[in-house]
Amino acid sequence: MYWDVKLVKPLSGYRIYVEIENQQKGVFRELQNIHYFNQVGILFGAVTWPHEQDIAPETLLAEMVLVDEQHS
Repeated sequence: MYWDVKLVKPLSGYRIYVEIENQQKGVFRELQNIHYFNQVGILFGAVTWPHEQDIAPETLLAEMVLVDEQHS
């Protein structure tokens, strides 16, 4: 899939805001549908959904918040 960053802004807490342009605009909007969202799975070590949306393992590691075992 082709994509380019079209806007980036620094945010507090060493975060950035990013907007991208790609050939499949709005590809993640489908995830707002709870029935579709619940079809989450794993493919080649990445979190994926049926229509090729995915979250790479390195992104998960970078964004992950640990939950203590009492809340599991």
